[in-house]
Amino acid sequence: MISVIDQLPRSTKRAIMVVFDLCAIVVAVWASFALRMGQALPDQLGSLWWVLLVMPLLTVPILASLHLYRSVIRYLGPRFCLALFQGITLSALCMVGIAFMSRAAMFPRTAPIIYWLMAALLIGGSRLVMRWYFRSRMQTLSKPVIIYGAGVAGARLVSAIVNSREYNPVAIVDDDRELWKNDIRGVRVHSPADLPHLIKALEVSDIFLALPSVSRRRRFEIVEELRPLEVGVSSIPELGELVMGSARYDEIRPIRIEDLLGRDPVQPDASLLSACATDKSVMVTGAGGSIGSELCRQLLRLRPTRLVLVEQSEFALYEVEQSLRAIAESDGLDVEILPLLGNICDQVRMKEVIDIFQVQTIYHAAAYKHVPIVEYNIVEGVRNNTIGTWRMAQAAIEQRVETFVLISTDKAVRPTNAMGATKRLAELVLQGLSRLETPTRFCMVRFGNVLDSSGSVVPLFREQIQAGGPVTVTHPEIIRYFMTIPEAAQLVIQAGAMGDGGDVFVLDMGEPVKIVDLARTMIRLAGLSEKTDEHPEGDIALEFTGLRPGEKLYEELLIGQNTSGTPHRQILRASEDDLPWEVMEPLLADLESACLAMDCDVLRARMRTFVHGYKPAADLVDLAWLRRRARDNADTLQFPSPQIEVKPAASLLKADPTDAVS
Repeated sequence: MISVIDQLPRSTKRAIMVVFDLCAIVVAVWASFALRMGQALPDQLGSLWWVLLVMPLLTVPILASLHLYRSVIRYLGPRFCLALFQGITLSALCMVGIAFMSRAAMFPRTAPIIYWLMAALLIGGSRLVMRWYFRSRMQTLSKPVIIYGAGVAGARLVSAIVNSREYNPVAIVDDDRELWKNDIRGVRVHSPADLPHLIKALEVSDIFLALPSVSRRRRFEIVEELRPLEVGVSSIPELGELVMGSARYDEIRPIRIEDLLGRDPVQPDASLLSACATDKSVMVTGAGGSIGSELCRQLLRLRPTRLVLVEQSEFALYEVEQSLRAIAESDGLDVEILPLLGNICDQVRMKEVIDIFQVQTIYHAAAYKHVPIVEYNIVEGVRNNTIGTWRMAQAAIEQRVETFVLISTDKAVRPTNAMGATKRLAELVLQGLSRLETPTRFCMVRFGNVLDSSGSVVPLFREQIQAGGPVTVTHPEIIRYFMTIPEAAQLVIQAGAMGDGGDVFVLDMGEPVKIVDLARTMIRLAGLSEKTDEHPEGDIALEFTGLRPGEKLYEELLIGQNTSGTPHRQILRASEDDLPWEVMEPLLADLESACLAMDCDVLRARMRTFVHGYKPAADLVDLAWLRRRARDNADTLQFPSPQIEVKPAASLLKADPTDAVS
């Protein structure tokens, strides 16, 4: 029946309500006489029969003028009750007026009162019955959910979804004992300890967190408590979004993966944020990448005079430019945005760009970061990550750039892969240049994985879960440090304002996360269960694929243990050994020659010698180099001899720097 009524045109539904009300008013007029006189056919109606016709013709227009026929029955609320009271009262007063004007001695004086009660019962009661019927049918068809949080946000969420076709709030849970056993919009509040029983008894498969103002740590604790329960967990937007009006209480979203970090973000230092950006000409290399694009967005809001975007990928450059222009327009930011295609290894091009646009600060985020890809492409990894950083730094010095900030990685610490080794070499380049008298202040910011970045496990896990699994994890014991992209970019900007030159800054990444636990949590939050030998009826299986080339079980942020604090409590300064420029300059020349000759053996040998702790997991060869050898015959292909004698890095630090140069 409900589906048939739903399919009727709105005009037809209104006509049905009008016809019903006409009949109800006739019945109410008859009842007002019959109940008063105690007769089914009272004698008074014989001479006052015309009242049965006049009252409906007067009452229906009154109700229509109060918009009673524009109300949707399933969403009736307090406004309907007020309009009904006003309409029936006016109708009863009309009956009093008819009795006064007709001067009918037989007109009972209590009839208008009885009529008011009967009309309210028939008209209002019929609609409330239909409302109950519609809602009960909708509830049987909608998904039962439990609301976690009985505060203002929880009450608003219940009000927002109680009439929806999609969800049916069947219970609320809250930590506040004083709220237990109370009702919010007819929904009972329970203790969180009752959740296992409620989920089973009410057949609930989803829980909505209505906790927009709680800390990330508390949200993490709640998610951990819910993890053993086989339910999906979603949340309403955060308080800031609700206050700004950019989100609504009924916008149900999946739990953000950053809520699983269990660490609250630290408020930024405004003076550090603005020091190298506000009213300056700023360049970001690798502007289309995950970190680069977020750096651009945050720098734009700091109001530099000019923001120069350097990117190799045309599509990535287009995307970040469009995003930045939309932000500038919506926020009214008068910042010159310059999207430039370019290769950081082209020193002449970079020097011209810096000169033309008078760049004062450079954030160098351009790098190849995917560990297995760089492992199989060592030549390009060294060329881009190490030689490219050198060329950019030389261009910055020649054009007297004030500040140069390198975005580094925790994989540069005792690396087992080529990517980490190339990034450590890039750090050594800037540390060596900082020993010279240069107008440019160099610093490096080292941090771990960022959530939802390109190559991150989070989007991969999300796709695998949506596809039905399996979720692939390289090793059951592998752990990683994680930080959100906005938080990392914000700390990079602040770290760039500190230090005197050659500083290595390390971001506080909090506690490391076990990747297998992250995968299991994401499966649980999706409302699914893990498929195991003990639980074969589960939804998603976990599959361990083994460590990838160059990958290690854990990452480190420090080579040594010498650290000191900074003005920001989430940024540490690391004191680490470096190489003098007299060693670095010929090393870079040798690396560049080896790249031109595609000599992976020389590149790997140099990284073993000059990168502290570099222990490659496997001796892999560059794929392009391998193809070339197969084509040209390995016996006839000759490489230039090394220009630097291989010596342990530790001895270079103690001996005369010139001893390392052949």
